[in-house]
Amino acid sequence: MPVQRTFLGRSVPLSRRMPPRRIQLLLGVAVFFVVSILVFSIPSSLSRSAASSVEDLSNSAANHLPKGKLPKLPNLSDIHIPFRPVPAHTPPAQPNSTSGETKWYSDWKWLKPFSSSITLDENRSVLPPFRKRPPIYTFYDTSTKKDDATREAENQLLLVWRRAWWAQGFRPVVLGRAEAMNNPLYETLQTLELEPTLDLELTKWLAWGNMGTGILANWLVVPMGPYEDHLLTYLRRGEYPKLTRFEGLGSGLFTGDKAAIDDALKQALNNKELKMAKSLLEAAPRDMFDVDPDHDSIAFYDSTTITNRYQYIADKLANYGSEGLALLPQLINSHLHTTFQNSFSDGIAVLKPLPAHMTTLVEPAFQIATMLTQCPETPVVSSCPPNRPKCKPCASAHPLAVYTPKIFRNSSTLYTIGTVPHPYTMASLTAQRGNIDTRFVRRETVRDPWVTAATKELMGTGIGAAPRVIRFKEAVASEWGSAHSLWLTAEKESPQDLAWHFGFALPTKINDKGTSVTPVPGPERRPQPIVEGPVPTREELAQEQMLLEKARAAIKSTFRPQQVIKEVVEAWNLADTEAWRFARAFAARGRMERLKWEEEEKKFFAGTEGKGEGWGRWFDRGR
Repeated sequence: MPVQRTFLGRSVPLSRRMPPRRIQLLLGVAVFFVVSILVFSIPSSLSRSAASSVEDLSNSAANHLPKGKLPKLPNLSDIHIPFRPVPAHTPPAQPNSTSGETKWYSDWKWLKPFSSSITLDENRSVLPPFRKRPPIYTFYDTSTKKDDATREAENQLLLVWRRAWWAQGFRPVVLGRAEAMNNPLYETLQTLELEPTLDLELTKWLAWGNMGTGILANWLVVPMGPYEDHLLTYLRRGEYPKLTRFEGLGSGLFTGDKAAIDDALKQALNNKELKMAKSLLEAAPRDMFDVDPDHDSIAFYDSTTITNRYQYIADKLANYGSEGLALLPQLINSHLHTTFQNSFSDGIAVLKPLPAHMTTLVEPAFQIATMLTQCPETPVVSSCPPNRPKCKPCASAHPLAVYTPKIFRNSSTLYTIGTVPHPYTMASLTAQRGNIDTRFVRRETVRDPWVTAATKELMGTGIGAAPRVIRFKEAVASEWGSAHSLWLTAEKESPQDLAWHFGFALPTKINDKGTSVTPVPGPERRPQPIVEGPVPTREELAQEQMLLEKARAAIKSTFRPQQVIKEVVEAWNLADTEAWRFARAFAARGRMERLKWEEEEKKFFAGTEGKGEGWGRWFDRGR
């Protein structure tokens, strides 16, 4: 039989064939859109009237229904849900934790990849707690009348002494008679009629005893060794259970706690033969002191050492007095510089992870490296420190090497100077474009290129950015890392207090056989770096300088659209942004620590026995 087709329950003649299924589907879609337009295009007045009628009906129905109490449901906020994010308050700001736009928070959890997980603040970096600086004391008597030239030379020596010990992790403090007078034993000393030299020696000990546990050093005793030297490491611990002197240094250096210091003073002051002694070492019982024969990292420039090793200065001291004394700060400074060069015999590494178009960015770091590799000015050419007679003196013909590696190398004989750019600066220089937008960031840049390239040798490839940030933080702020590297940010000028970081004043002139040659190091006289990467042309350097200045202005801009672009770049490069903020905060906190210490010392030192005179020069302000 033939097939009988139907449509809506009615038979369809065979002469009227059904349209194809594709046509039926198309008609169905068209009908659906027509109905949707009719439904959603109903006038708002009709919708409101319909809604009001429905509301009236529901109210009238509710009035006729019996009213009952609804069950009390639990509050969702009272239910403990595992893994639910718990709201937390931002940790309170710590004292002295800001410097301009830079903010930090000191905590033992500083090795977390991202600081915001602790501070709940994107702009506050978590830094390691302050390392305790044990005090080291010296005594300077301002009551003695001296000519201006002698006092100026002694001020310079005190400045050299303070800088050297500060760079090694100590807190240098200059004491005077005011501290000695606060010691209860000072009245006993006043009743004795002693020789001026012995009286000054005991006054120095009384001042030290008044301060308590610590280190007492002559201001001609300076640390002359690497940061990790075992004696300097021991002294930085700040624990001195026994009164100790060092063999061969005479009265140059002592360590001890307050009880042992007071006991030695009492024994010396009660000695019936005190007037026959020349120092406290002769007046106090010998068994009160432990003798340490190991002090290779300590240099003492006393009169005996100068006469035996530096005859030129000894002659000047004997014939001209203050003129010879004025040469001593320069000699000590040159020996500190030479010791640094000997400690980092492999040279200076100016870190340049992505070398293309980054020459201008690392130029400040390269200038610092150039100054570190120069031969310092010295009154005694090719001389060595008294504690290192076999040192390798600096030779201008064979300067220390300067490298520009693409990766950070963890080496104890290679000093690293790194420049951390803001991700915006990095993107601008890499792409050689001044205008950056969101589309460019998302489609044409990779995430965290700087920290990935810098740690490639340490961690290899295939590792995320978060572990790399941790290794970078260790290189910057660990005790070992901070002594073997210096980290700058590309958007800020070079620090002006480099002498306090290194412990010696860097030369600003090139020396050749101990004489000044040119006021500014010329490119032809600089030690040529071992370049790893393309060498830019003069036009490319000009382009880099222009883009760098434009990026610096964009980062500091208060124009909201520009700030949005900066935030987009930071969000796209979380690890590079964390590294930049961390390096910036660590440098700012170090400078604030030193300035705060200087203000405290100035408060205690000025205004007593005329000690304010010359005090400002000990602080090296403006350098």
